[in-house]
Amino acid sequence: MAQRATYYEEELDDADDLAEVGLNLAIGNYGQGGLYDDGMPRIDEATLIAMQQHVAQQVALAQIPDVVKRFIVQFHQAIVNNNLPEITACYENGWNKLTEQFYPKTEWPEAEIIAPLVNDNPVFLILYRELYYRHIYSRLTPNVDDRFHSYENSCELFNYLLNSDGPVALSLPDQWLWDIIDEFIYQFQSFSVWRSKPKLKNEDELSMLAAEAETAGGSQLWSCYSVLNVLYSLVQKSRINEHLSGVRQGLPESELLELAGEYGSRPLYRMLGYFSLIGLLRVHVLLGDFTLALKVMENIELNQKAFFTRVTACHVATYYYVGFSYMALRRYNDAIRTFVSILNFIGRMRQYHTRSYQYDQINKTAERMYALFAICNCLSPSKLDEQILNNAKERYSDQISKMSQPFTSNYSAPNPTTPITPSSPKEKPSPASEALAAYSELFLFACPKFITANAPPYGDADSLTAYIADPPEEPATRHLSLFLDDIRARAEVPTLRSYLKLYTSLDASKLAGFLEKDEEELVQLLMVMKTASRSISRMNNEGALLDGQVITTSDLDFVINE
Repeated sequence: MAQRATYYEEELDDADDLAEVGLNLAIGNYGQGGLYDDGMPRIDEATLIAMQQHVAQQVALAQIPDVVKRFIVQFHQAIVNNNLPEITACYENGWNKLTEQFYPKTEWPEAEIIAPLVNDNPVFLILYRELYYRHIYSRLTPNVDDRFHSYENSCELFNYLLNSDGPVALSLPDQWLWDIIDEFIYQFQSFSVWRSKPKLKNEDELSMLAAEAETAGGSQLWSCYSVLNVLYSLVQKSRINEHLSGVRQGLPESELLELAGEYGSRPLYRMLGYFSLIGLLRVHVLLGDFTLALKVMENIELNQKAFFTRVTACHVATYYYVGFSYMALRRYNDAIRTFVSILNFIGRMRQYHTRSYQYDQINKTAERMYALFAICNCLSPSKLDEQILNNAKERYSDQISKMSQPFTSNYSAPNPTTPITPSSPKEKPSPASEALAAYSELFLFACPKFITANAPPYGDADSLTAYIADPPEEPATRHLSLFLDDIRARAEVPTLRSYLKLYTSLDASKLAGFLEKDEEELVQLLMVMKTASRSISRMNNEGALLDGQVITTSDLDFVINE
């Protein structure tokens, strides 16, 4: 390792300027213009085109900086030799350093251009394209061809891993394996959001989507079925659930290897299967199935010894989606505990994160979790961690103040595509509008980018026209509406609670008078308060994520005498 050449630290060497090389001059006019007699064979058009493409490839290859070419050769050699330390260095340091130096706002060279450098190695070219398209999605704006081709490359990669004759002889670092799964789901999410807006498509994009929709069996391009199929196939191939169950039972290593089988006993498949469980958690959250999201995690324990702690980005993402699932299921105590745990971890490791190329993404996720923590803490006040509570107040003090106000008025959920305004500037905002606007603002800022499983009807022009004229409700708006319904139901609980804390016993008619309600409405409100003060919660972090017991989340309890 000490003698490894640090190609990616060298400066760009001077190279001949080949940009002006003319293809006609390079190829010549052989077989054209009468250079051959009529009876002599000429080069056919297909051969000529192939020669032109070859020379164009050589010109493009010559324009790549020498330091980049040496890095690609080194990266390829490391993967061929399964040299894990060298692969890790190239992946985590070399690629990112050269990206900043040469390709901060442009694409890396296409795989077809650099193919001669790696002897047309198909496995390396698939992995290179994975990095190539990830760079486009993160630094640039993918066009429709990029979206289609990135899906095709993902299919090639997973077909190679899942359908080869036995486990493949490939070693990749855990960070890269997580990034492969994470990027696969991100590109699926990005495509689903892009596809759901037919009004913004040009004619070429509409025609390509229509052609894809008309294929036999329907479009599989970035479909929910194809994405879920890949993730569940990796889970089954690796037998990761059986392995994790054995770990929880304390089985010896020999029995664990037997449980894992031929594929799961290899680090590549074991970690891909493990990360696929985290990926399934994310996909099911994006689709709005929060119970199933936690169900797929039943064999994963949320503690500092779990496998996901090896990759910080995976660690943070896991807690974010688990915490949001708990919040969506109204298990606010479990959500608070989840957010507090990971936010404390990020706070302790912040100095390390600044050196990570994923620091910005981790920091953004942390800000979203502070917003979710603020929401949960307003709905189920807790003193679990004063430091996290103070940090949340520093960030969202205005919203927390508004969310803490009791109210009774109805308020419609805002459209997430328009700015949130509590009320007209000329009117004094009502407590209802202020509180629900604050809940809406933080929810829309912090929630995942939900997607819809069904694509617009691109294959039917009439149906597509009707779809554009009357589009369905945005997934984020639908989830926000459901969330605000729960907020409205418990809106008057703080006021009722403040009265009950003043008395050890109180006549119902007197309490109804305080609240300006009749006794029947009061009983309904008391039942709402009783329900709001009870929740399912995990005890001592034992059992699966969906397990738990009914607990009282309030320090106030009451009974109603007939």
